[in-house]
Amino acid sequence: MPSNIGRGFLFLVVFVGGFTTLGVELSASRLLDPWFGNSLIVWAALIGLILLYLAAGYWLGGTLADRWPRLELMLRLAGLAALGVGLTPTFARPVLRLASQGVGDLDAALLAGSMVGILALFALPVTLLGCISPFAIRLALRDVQGSGEVAGRIYALSTAGSILGSFLPVLLLIPNIGTRRTFASLSITLLLVVLIGFLRTRRRWDALFALLAAALVGYLGWRPTGPLKPAAGLLFETESAFNYIQVVDAGIERQLRLNEGEGIHSVYRPAGGLADGIWDYFLITPAFNPAPYRPGQVRRAYIGGLAAGTIPRLLTDAYGPIPIDGAELDPAIIAAGRAWFDMNAPNLNAVAADARWFLERGTGYDLIAVDAYRPPYIPFHLTTVEFFSLARDRLSDDGVAAVNVGRTHSDFSLVDAIAATMGQVFPSVYVIDEPDNGSVLGNSLVVATRRPTTLADFHRNLPAFDHPLLAEVARRVAAHTRVAAPPAAAPIFTDDRAPVEQVVHQLVLRHMLDGAGRAR
Repeated sequence: MPSNIGRGFLFLVVFVGGFTTLGVELSASRLLDPWFGNSLIVWAALIGLILLYLAAGYWLGGTLADRWPRLELMLRLAGLAALGVGLTPTFARPVLRLASQGVGDLDAALLAGSMVGILALFALPVTLLGCISPFAIRLALRDVQGSGEVAGRIYALSTAGSILGSFLPVLLLIPNIGTRRTFASLSITLLLVVLIGFLRTRRRWDALFALLAAALVGYLGWRPTGPLKPAAGLLFETESAFNYIQVVDAGIERQLRLNEGEGIHSVYRPAGGLADGIWDYFLITPAFNPAPYRPGQVRRAYIGGLAAGTIPRLLTDAYGPIPIDGAELDPAIIAAGRAWFDMNAPNLNAVAADARWFLERGTGYDLIAVDAYRPPYIPFHLTTVEFFSLARDRLSDDGVAAVNVGRTHSDFSLVDAIAATMGQVFPSVYVIDEPDNGSVLGNSLVVATRRPTTLADFHRNLPAFDHPLLAEVARRVAAHTRVAAPPAAAPIFTDDRAPVEQVVHQLVLRHMLDGAGRAR
């Protein structure tokens, strides 16, 4: 190691290398979110491959360091890794466009191939990042006796950098400058450290390479590129700590789309009226109470999964300005709702919080509506016996809980699982199946009552729900309402064991296989 480069500089390279590695892993998940979503299977694939690349890098770095223990080689590896990190979003863009078609069509081959292509983009830079720590250990060793202390210090510094890399991109960089510029920032940070090393060792051509690489990454990262994910009618897009968010003008309505964008999470129709979606069905759920029950008895509501406020707007139009508590985990979605969806009604208390945490702090609700599900994004803690027990305890004596559950045209396995779980807590459970008109995905509303009821109570109460919006929903759901009858094999979700992802993955896989079979 050159005399003008001490261990302190090596420790700096290791720290920044650890920071870059974890920053890349977390930023990679946000790079994939708009196209693949943020399901557990995406995270598993990403983390597994990143660990594989790091393992290869540890082996390669140790081998190269033993054969050519020179600082300039370690800096070149780190510089190439940084350049690869900075170029990743640019190379990923065409493959991401292809991936969106696979997500939209549930095309297994196209979807898997696209995802493999994206993850392969991280192979070279992450493998090279893995080379840094073992190489630094070899260069820092002066005698065998102190090898354990040196190795421990270097791995501690790498881990400390990783801790910073796990928080800074998510909490600061991505929400404020976006994913593409976050990759560029990580890349340039490491390239600047590499540049310092080359300047101190008087490797002018190498220093020039590092400087040009930083300039290229800066240009690609900060140049205008248009929308991250173009869409017809796109009005607004942003990246928060939780989601990629789009607001789209779809003619008579504005739509809120999140992450991969195939699902519509809220709509706003300036002209008013129903939303013509599953949100409308929440309006009629109080009619499942024991007869006689009147709309005027609905005095307070809770919404878990507020999104941009479609349900509270409908409830206010139908029942008047009743107090409504709404929990939405992502404050950026609440901000978008207020700016683009007129979510400013004074009777709505919109709180950026976890739906279960916030529900624990309320009581006396006549309606608890949960609209936080859409395969494959299902918070397991909102599907369990314990959660529904909490919901039951927060209802008034005559109260209902209603959950929007996704499904395919013919596979109701998730609907059955939620109905079976709610049946462990509530005396009566019903299902309203929204007609999907043969589309790929559909929705059902699972409704449970705090007191025992029958389907006859529901039909006896309907004439009293004579507000035009309520009457129209009653007309639409009458032929699609049934008593829940989940099969005996339907899983019961608990906080200890809630295999939600398995149910969803099997649902999607069966649909893909059915589609492949029909294609043959």
